[in-house]
Amino acid sequence: MATDKNMAAATPDMVDGRPAEYGLTLKELRELMEHRGAEGLQLIQTKYNGVLDMCKKLYTSPNEGLSGNPADLEHRRLIFGSNVIPPKAPKSFLQLVWEALQDVTLIILMVAAIISLGLSFYKPPPDPGQGDNEPEYYEGADGDSSVEEAAGWIDGLAILVAVAVVVLVTAFNDWSKEKQFRGLQNKIECEHKFLTIRGGEVLQISVGDLVVGDICQVKYGDLLPADGVVIQSNDLKVDESSLTGESDHVKKGEATDPLLLSGTHVMEGSGKMLVTAVGPNSQTGIIFALLGASHEEEEKEKKKKKEKGPNNSASDTDIDSVVSKTNTGNSHANINKHDLNKNTPTIPEEVEASAKEEEEEKKSSSRKEKSVLQSKLTRLAIQIGYAGTAIAVLTVIILIVKFSVTEFVIKKEEWTAEKTGRYLELFVKYFIIGVTVLVVAVPEGLPLAVTLALAYSVKKMMKDNNLVRHLDACETMGNATAICSDKTGTLTTNRMTSVKSYIGGKFSTPAPRFNELESKLGQLIIRSIAINSGYTSKNMPPDQEGGLPKQVGNKTECALLGFVTEMGQSYDSIRSEVPEEVLVKVYTFNSSRKSMSTVVNIENGYRVFSKGASEIILKKCDFIMTAEGKPKSFNVREQEKMVQEVIEPMASDGLRTICIAYKDYVKGNAEMNEVNYDADPDWEDENHIIAGLTCLCVIGIEDPVRDEVPQAIKKCKAAGICVRMVTGDNVNTARSIATKCGILKPGEDFLVLEGKEFNRLIRDPSSGEVRQELLDDVWPRLRVLARSSPQDKYILVKGIIDSKITSNREVVAVTGDGTNDGPALKKADVGFAMGISGTDVAKEASDIILTDDNFTSIVKAVMWGRNVYDSIAKFLQFQLTVNVVAVLVAFFGACIINDSPLKAIQMLWVNLIMDTLASLALATELPSAELLERKPYGRTTALISSTMWKNILGGAIYQLVVIFVLLFAGPELFQIDDGKINTSVHAPSTQHFTIIFNSFVMMTLFNEVNARKIHGQRNVVIGLQRNPVFVVIWIGTMISQIIIVQFGGIAFHTKGLTLEQWFWCIFLGVGTLLWAQIVTCIPTHRLPVIKCPCMKDEEEHHHEDLIDGDIANDDRRGQILWVRGLTRLQQQIRVVNAFQMDLDSTHMDSYDKRSRPSVISLQSLQAQRSGIAKKPILASSPEVDESPSSPWFGRSESIPYADE
Repeated sequence: MATDKNMAAATPDMVDGRPAEYGLTLKELRELMEHRGAEGLQLIQTKYNGVLDMCKKLYTSPNEGLSGNPADLEHRRLIFGSNVIPPKAPKSFLQLVWEALQDVTLIILMVAAIISLGLSFYKPPPDPGQGDNEPEYYEGADGDSSVEEAAGWIDGLAILVAVAVVVLVTAFNDWSKEKQFRGLQNKIECEHKFLTIRGGEVLQISVGDLVVGDICQVKYGDLLPADGVVIQSNDLKVDESSLTGESDHVKKGEATDPLLLSGTHVMEGSGKMLVTAVGPNSQTGIIFALLGASHEEEEKEKKKKKEKGPNNSASDTDIDSVVSKTNTGNSHANINKHDLNKNTPTIPEEVEASAKEEEEEKKSSSRKEKSVLQSKLTRLAIQIGYAGTAIAVLTVIILIVKFSVTEFVIKKEEWTAEKTGRYLELFVKYFIIGVTVLVVAVPEGLPLAVTLALAYSVKKMMKDNNLVRHLDACETMGNATAICSDKTGTLTTNRMTSVKSYIGGKFSTPAPRFNELESKLGQLIIRSIAINSGYTSKNMPPDQEGGLPKQVGNKTECALLGFVTEMGQSYDSIRSEVPEEVLVKVYTFNSSRKSMSTVVNIENGYRVFSKGASEIILKKCDFIMTAEGKPKSFNVREQEKMVQEVIEPMASDGLRTICIAYKDYVKGNAEMNEVNYDADPDWEDENHIIAGLTCLCVIGIEDPVRDEVPQAIKKCKAAGICVRMVTGDNVNTARSIATKCGILKPGEDFLVLEGKEFNRLIRDPSSGEVRQELLDDVWPRLRVLARSSPQDKYILVKGIIDSKITSNREVVAVTGDGTNDGPALKKADVGFAMGISGTDVAKEASDIILTDDNFTSIVKAVMWGRNVYDSIAKFLQFQLTVNVVAVLVAFFGACIINDSPLKAIQMLWVNLIMDTLASLALATELPSAELLERKPYGRTTALISSTMWKNILGGAIYQLVVIFVLLFAGPELFQIDDGKINTSVHAPSTQHFTIIFNSFVMMTLFNEVNARKIHGQRNVVIGLQRNPVFVVIWIGTMISQIIIVQFGGIAFHTKGLTLEQWFWCIFLGVGTLLWAQIVTCIPTHRLPVIKCPCMKDEEEHHHEDLIDGDIANDDRRGQILWVRGLTRLQQQIRVVNAFQMDLDSTHMDSYDKRSRPSVISLQSLQAQRSGIAKKPILASSPEVDESPSSPWFGRSESIPYADE
């Protein structure tokens, strides 16, 4: 290191053996990227002498790339910046504490506690007329209240301490979750890599490590992580709608439009680019800065408008200040207000447009983005809140009225100044009881249970190869009723191998030796495969000696390259002879072509190599090559014969068939299968170029079914989940694979359709529009959809989701790997993208990424999803039993004895602290195999089932009976003083009320064990050893309760119990386990149906979802008291936002709260205008707020030979 420093000091003008000063400045590069199309091309050619000269000025090689020397890379980061945007600093712990303190009920409780604290120190002068005799409502019967009265301040202080504990626990939970999700976000960032040439080698570089001067390879499906200039391209088309709003793909090329922008999607083709701008200096970074500044200015303007009044507007200064804030040398700083009105789309215009649309889109997005569980919990929280508020208010009114009637009517006492303090102290006590009832009524631990269950599951799911990008997808997966799966890589191994070939009228297994073929025929086949494949596809030596070659790039092309190797030839030598730079034209694979073609120069003209799906290529062949290497005519009849005798038998064996063909353009004399030309052909006329081909051979490629898939699909069927295969492959191949997987079973009633037939069945014959009723006749029996397009996939998914022919509505999961799978992945309730073979665009549209591309990982996701759902249901069952008992005890206690047998501080312990621990205990339950032995809940099934209601009410009845027996008969049974006699403000603690409190806690603790099972299982302790968290928390709570009872004293209103009394309390607690067995014996179907908030018809669901959306968008927090549990959930979900990666224009404000370490994360920000953000819909769709015309449907699939 010292030597390096000395060298650096000796040669300050040199870095890595070249001058330290670059030929291009940061300002020049930023300004260059502001231009578009021909204007940008002209600027590169005139000002910078072309892209190759730019490479020289940046000291990089277009073929070798950068050297990779750390000193060189660091110097470039110093001069041009790094490809990282600093994340917004996370909220401090004190900020999180302050947010937790905003809870309305906690504020009310604190105010009441402070008043109580103040009144406890207020000593009114004695009433002369009464002497030393105090009224009975604040002195005990035995006159021994002096200690309690002297320590009256402890009650208020204890409540404040309890509130402080809750606030600190909440803040710590939020802080730890944010830290965890930032870690997960960083993991996602590290997962994203980009093909970069350094030192002559193609490496997978993390996008955050890219620097100006890097040479990157771009290909179909990539999401560009930096700005750059095209060096070489093949049929490159980019979707720039994220920046310009234009849905048409922009053709890119060194001679047309060479500028590539970060955050845009490569939809077709491939190429190489020189990185010219990274991080904050890239187009993504600039728009991010504009949006950030815009957001800050909007906040300031809102404050100004509030001060000035509604008539003042400062919209002009908004834009001016935004522009001035980003004045860092780029052309955006020179945009004036008139520029914003021009038709040319600019970034500020996008900002302005998104601001205008934000309010309109908010309402629809909040409803659409609610998960199944969120919707049910929202309704449940509102209903519980209504009931809790009513009972709380009623309790306070009854206490005050009863006291007033007794004091002022029956006893005819007068309200004097001397008695004011005492009366107020009593009223505050009643008020605290009422607030405590409300606190108990609302499931305080529920939001924590939801957050913990989701976070815990996400962490565990990562080990099961599920990288969860949106937390709500985790629980939604548990409700899945249908899975629409790709074939290649998901159901199969995605290790393609050539197993059969048909050349010159002969079958070979797998390939003939090269010397067995006629020389010309053999050369044509190997050159066609080597040249007409992506040069990034290759077979590498195996990692272990004796292993299979490592396939890099497109697996179908790797299989074909393996075919060349089997013939005893080298494809590398041919590629060295014909490098990618000399290719005349490349027609890359897409879903409409189903083929790929490449044009190369030959001695006296051009040669077109073509390969693709056999049915497609054969139709374009007019000739076929014989075994002697001679072309012969190939008419329609012979084509049909070849399909029947060659292609269909291969497909029936589960093979994918690829046809290889070629065509020559020559000057002068032409053979029968050659085309004579004088002027160069029009290479853009694809239909004319790719016609009149000569068929060389047909190769059958096998992609074996994964060994574990048949068992996984069997589990899905047992779990009530229907698996459908949606593939781009031949129908015979698809049927064969589906049978091997177990999707198709002999004797079952199913449909296997091709895309064309599917469209014919579901579309109106006259209008051509999709009709839901026609789709409803098809999808229930459909198991395989072959030769399907991404549009077909989207229509199927949307049709199943919108269908109402099933009672519970379908919840659909979809897998996808291609760029054009975006709409289907986005529309699905849960979208799975392939981590290995998936494109960046598909990953961006997904909810969960399968890091191993394996179908069995989806089954694990189902198991974890059901576990999340069940964990929350378990906690609800436990929490509601506690709430029902505590609320009714407080209410009837107030009515009967003018006091609650459970003191405020005791109920706070039970509700706020023990329930929080219970949420942790029940949320960390590991999934078990029995989760896959039941049917899915579905979209509209009640969150609280009839069995759960039976358990809740059954348990509550037992606990209420025990508590009221102890309340009224306890003194006689235990031979102790009656606590009901003295209900004064400072009444001393009694063993009577302590036994009631302790028995209630014991019954609650043992009921926590009962709550572990929600489907009527008898063995409630099975699997307990698998959840150490539960055991530790249960034992810890028990120890805490012993300490509180024996030593809590004045603070907790307890008095130490004897060993016998403890025995009876524990005995009554164990009784809940025995009682639960009796309740389980009652047949659920014989009980009356309980209408709970989650059991509603579709119209009610839709209406309430809209209400929920309004609540979610209401900034006036706290006005709806009964949603306090939900607001806590929403607070914690903000942390979840740090983990989410999709971002539309409706969430610009929440974007600031997220951690985005690298530029590539920001691609979602521009997706507000792109096809991913706008879901295409069917003509029959009721969702009128979505645009029916989508750029996605004009797109072409960009995965060479992948069947999906």
